[in-house]
Amino acid sequence: MSSAQSPHAELVGTLYRDHRAWLLAWLQRSTACRQRAEDLSQDTFVRLLGREQLVTPREPRAFLVAVAKGLLFDHFRRAALEQAYLAELARLPEAEHPSPELQHLVLEDLKAIDRLLGKLSSKARAAFLHNRLDGMGHGEIAERLGVSVSRVRQYIAQGMRQCYVALYGAPL
Repeated sequence: MSSAQSPHAELVGTLYRDHRAWLLAWLQRSTACRQRAEDLSQDTFVRLLGREQLVTPREPRAFLVAVAKGLLFDHFRRAALEQAYLAELARLPEAEHPSPELQHLVLEDLKAIDRLLGKLSSKARAAFLHNRLDGMGHGEIAERLGVSVSRVRQYIAQGMRQCYVALYGAPL
């Protein structure tokens, strides 16, 4: 194996060397948690390494912030999801609480579902969740989202397709 790095890896390395400390400070202000900021900073550069193509950004810091904001948004959304689950769990009588292991598994499943549905547009995600979790009909969802009933059907189908891919690993 050659010791020479690809231009892609070299670019990420340069961004890391030149801007990591700045990004870490920005993330620490945004999260108020040094450890979370460290994790998000690393995740930002890992995400860049995972991209198929990467061109030298004109504004490296703005570019890094855009990537980090996406990760930060995901973090806060998952934290809100976890808090909602724990709040619902607190409503149950103590005797009905699942074991800590099962609670952990449920949270991991919820996070996986959130990542899966995160690939949908906001309206498609909302339509799918209103239908599957709230039991709303197509007409009611269409009215709420301000779209046609046929569009709601398409949105729900997109959600179902995402679930199918998650379960079976291949698109329909």
